[in-house]
Amino acid sequence: MKIIDEREKNLDDKAYRNIQELENYAENTQSSLLYLTLEILGVKDLHADHAASHIGKAQGIVTCLRATPYHGSRRRVFLPMDICMLHGVSQEDFLRKNQDKNVRDVIYDIASQAHLHLKHARSFHKSVPMKAFPAFLQTVALENYLKRIQQVDFDIFHPSLQQKDTLLPLSLYIQSWRKRY
Repeated sequence: MKIIDEREKNLDDKAYRNIQELENYAENTQSSLLYLTLEILGVKDLHADHAASHIGKAQGIVTCLRATPYHGSRRRVFLPMDICMLHGVSQEDFLRKNQDKNVRDVIYDIASQAHLHLKHARSFHKSVPMKAFPAFLQTVALENYLKRIQQVDFDIFHPSLQQKDTLLPLSLYIQSWRKRY
């Protein structure tokens, strides 16, 4: 019900006022899906739930970043307004695919928040039961995107970010074999 309620609140297509709103949305949608996955796997562990919360928040933030070029092409921007205002960036800058330093700084700040959640989730690695690891393998794709966006100097509109990473399945296999998320 949390997922449905949160999606209903988000039907008006407004930008998030701040990063906390984006994180709350991610917690109530992405993290809720992870909690369900853990339940299906038979994992009832406080550390796993805490890790799922942070992974869900990171997933929500990264999804918002990844969708920015698509939404921009539809004349919509969902990035947190407080971070945009902090750097003096307007929604119009994203609609025009502006690549100024200020726009990249906004993306850097948002991506950094996702990275912090990912790092925090991984700090529970030793405390999380092994049965929960398959649910958390999505962190491989999240980290991959965050590294790729860093390589293009946080230019959210760089064409390479819209292409598939052909090595992602191999990275997933290696992380699952190593029993790491």
